[in-house]
Amino acid sequence: MNQSITLTILIRVEPGSLGPDGLDHIESFCQFCQKVFSKTTSKNLDWQIIPRYDKTLPEMSVLLNNKHLNIDKAEQLLALYQLSFDELEENSMERISNLIDRYLGHEYD
Repeated sequence: MNQSITLTILIRVEPGSLGPDGLDHIESFCQFCQKVFSKTTSKNLDWQIIPRYDKTLPEMSVLLNNKHLNIDKAEQLLALYQLSFDELEENSMERISNLIDRYLGHEYD
């Protein structure tokens, strides 16, 4: 398989993760995240961070040529880059959580 394929990693962020008025901030937060994630150095992963208005949709999806991949196919393609879906999801969600704190101005000792 050709390792020059680019996978899109679609992350959906729930407005409630930004607090009770998260709906008012989710669009700008996703734009903020998009800028941060786009700086991730990988020529084979394209990040898209969008609001998760529909809770029936997963928090993270992998797409190839704008088509959603099932978990098995996503795992197979991610393995080309020594990644797993679970690891990618865990790292991405941790990063989103840290960006939420940064966006909201939380400071911890």
